[in-house]
This record gives sequence, C-alpha cells and structure tokens, in this order.
Amino acid sequence: MNGLMNNSVADQNYLTPIEMALGVDEQGMTTARKLYEFLGLAPGQFSRWAKRNIIENDFASENEDYWGFDIDVEGNRTVDYRLTAHFAKKLSVKGNSEKAEQAREYFTRIEEKVKQKAIDYSQLSPELQMFQQIFNSVAEQQLEQKRQAEQLRKVEDRVESIREVVAINSSSWRSDTATILGKIGAQLGGGKMYSNVRNECYELLQKRAGVNLHMRLTNKRRRMADEGASKSARDKLTYVDVIAEDKKLIECFVAIVKEMAIKYGIGR
Repeated sequence: MNGLMNNSVADQNYLTPIEMALGVDEQGMTTARKLYEFLGLAPGQFSRWAKRNIIENDFASENEDYWGFDIDVEGNRTVDYRLTAHFAKKLSVKGNSEKAEQAREYFTRIEEKVKQKAIDYSQLSPELQMFQQIFNSVAEQQLEQKRQAEQLRKVEDRVESIREVVAINSSSWRSDTATILGKIGAQLGGGKMYSNVRNECYELLQKRAGVNLHMRLTNKRRRMADEGASKSARDKLTYVDVIAEDKKLIECFVAIVKEMAIKYGIGR
C-alpha cells in the first residue's frame, strides 16, 4: 500500500483542469478532501461528511476502496482519505450539481481506461483461460467474504455504540449527556459547534416538553437572590440546573440526547 499512499502524480503539464482540481495521482486516485472541495460541499462539515459517507459506509472497505492518512491543516493534525476512482464516482453520485456531474463523468472515463488496459484473456490457451477463470472465481469469493466481514464489523460497532448510549445511567445523566454532546460538537468541527449542539438540544426539549428554560432559569436565580445567594453563584447556574429540578424534564432531556447521539453516530 505504500505505493498507493504516495502523493506522486503524473507530470502536471499533462493533467486536465479537473485532474488538477481533484489532485489526481498516476493511479487515477483522488483524496476525500479534494473531492469534497471540488463538489462545493458545506465548508467546515468535512469530518461529518467523511464519517457518514466513508468510515460508516457499509458498502466501502478500508484498504480496498479508501486509505486513511494523516495531514496537517493550518498546524492541526487531521485525517484525509485516498479514494479509488470507482469509490470517488460512487460518492459523486450523491450530488446533483454540475460539479458532481463532471466528477462522475471523469471517474467513469478513468474506470473505462482501466478496463481497456486489462489483458485480453481470449488470446490465452484454453488451459490458461481455465486457470484464469478458477483464479478469478476464488479471488472474487475472498474479496466478497472480506467485504461482508467488514460490513458486519461496522454494523456491530454501530450496535455497540447505540447500546452504550441507551444505557445512560440515571444517576450520572449530567456527565453522560455532557460527554455525548461534547463528542457531537467535536465531530461537527468544534469551536462554536459545541454551543450550537447544546442549543439544538435545549430547543428540542422546550418544544417537546412545552417549557421555557430561560424563564425557569431567571426565576431560579431570583429565588436564590432572595435567599441571599451571591451573584457569582447565581451566574454559574445553567439550563441543566433547571432541568435537574424536574424529573420529567430529565427524562425528556436524556431521551433527546440519545436521539442526537444515534443521529450523529456517537457513543459514550
């Protein structure tokens, strides 16, 4: 695989504009980030897109359809994926833009070129043709078994992740839900996504439970002020403190966090 992981490409002078945009190497392979940028997908959402469409793709196998490798992006260590022409075409099929159509047409041509370079086995002797057929049959069986095993592993990993989420302990719901929401925020790119994820969760809770968390928080702070609590203590209060006072709100909040965890493929 070392050869495949090389960034070596054909002479840039002979590359077409689309090949240069996709960073195509001499094996006709591109990278997930190059494809993502070429398709014009949402900035800042690459990690989420890669997780859903590459890592958790039940119809793709690592070291067969894609290969992960580390890169530096603005001084931060992150991951990219080298994609076969066939897999890149499959990822492009999901788009309906002009760029997606250009990518599909390009990778289709690459596949056709590969087929044209294949040996014409009809020119071999009958004996060699027979051996070739046996070899192809065995190879296809092994590849299919490998693909099925990889798909089964991914399904089992998802089931285990969901099982862990469903098993949130009622006594540690605050820390468990905080961990899950933090992981979702990190998967979506970190930074402001942490607060965005929490806000999404709180909005769902208010709609589902029919409550106003802001009003409840304000009232709680006023009660604490009347009881002589310091301003710093009152300022430390959060929506989670409000939720903790109502058993039904806790149950609803935990249920929403579980749903979001399953939605984003996050385990504890």
